[in-house]
Amino acid sequence: MAIHQTLKRNCSRALSVIISLALICAAASTVILRQSLAKDTGKSCLWSLQTKSSAIYLLGSLHLLKLDAYPLKSAIERAYAASQKIVFETDIAAMKGPVIQAKILELGLYPEGQNLYHNLNGSTRRVLEKKLSDLSLPLEHLAMFKPWAVALTLASLELQRLGFDPNYGVDIYFFKRAKKDVREMGFLEPPEYQLNLLAKMNKQDQNSFLRQTLRDLNLVLKLAGDMVSYWKTGDADGLHDLFFKSFKDYPNIHDRLLIQRNKKWILKIENLIRENKNVLVIVGAGHLVGPDGLIDLLEKKGYTLKQR
Repeated sequence: MAIHQTLKRNCSRALSVIISLALICAAASTVILRQSLAKDTGKSCLWSLQTKSSAIYLLGSLHLLKLDAYPLKSAIERAYAASQKIVFETDIAAMKGPVIQAKILELGLYPEGQNLYHNLNGSTRRVLEKKLSDLSLPLEHLAMFKPWAVALTLASLELQRLGFDPNYGVDIYFFKRAKKDVREMGFLEPPEYQLNLLAKMNKQDQNSFLRQTLRDLNLVLKLAGDMVSYWKTGDADGLHDLFFKSFKDYPNIHDRLLIQRNKKWILKIENLIRENKNVLVIVGAGHLVGPDGLIDLLEKKGYTLKQR
């Protein structure tokens, strides 16, 4: 079944794809886009924290990009070259493995006797039916999937249609580089944890997540271009405005997918600081900017960071 294969094909980037989509298009009706797409700071979405003996680099990744996003700015390449260890959100290779793929399908499917349409309210179902009609996807192809899996599948289809590809994501780019260079790697959380962030959401939050995705899919093209412009020019304020004004309607999802993870990651980043080696930490750009972003949380702890 085509829809089944789409989920399997994208399962290795499940959380990253869906969060990227949410951050690209989430509640665009609340965001007043700037007339000038980006404020060119002459910098990039990269920060450094210098200690007496080492440096910690924090690089904001876009998990889906187009080939024309490369080459990356020289400051980013220098940070990679200077780092003995590269740290990612999770083990990307493990996410692509058969164990996690099978787990995603297991958690993404309803048990026998249940289906998607019994678990959606009327308004969400109507919007879903309209979107599926636009994509020429029969309703029955999605009936077995839970809302988070449906959101993932539709997000992947739409972003791929627009030319965005997880294979060009910044994290994938450096993951491949680090493996080729036999660079030491680390991970902030296991793949199972990332998967459960989506799959173990309660029914209400899953419905909200799907509804948010459906509501804004048609705006992805317009907002994705703005997001990439903000990211390329290091416009942290622009990224924050685009990413987070939307989540005021979905505080539980915002807290679950971003804030709580940031607070856990800060402890791990402090452990990296104590390793006394240069480390490049690569996380989704939305984790770095704004209140309770990693930059803000580190500065509140007394660290000084410099945008590169």
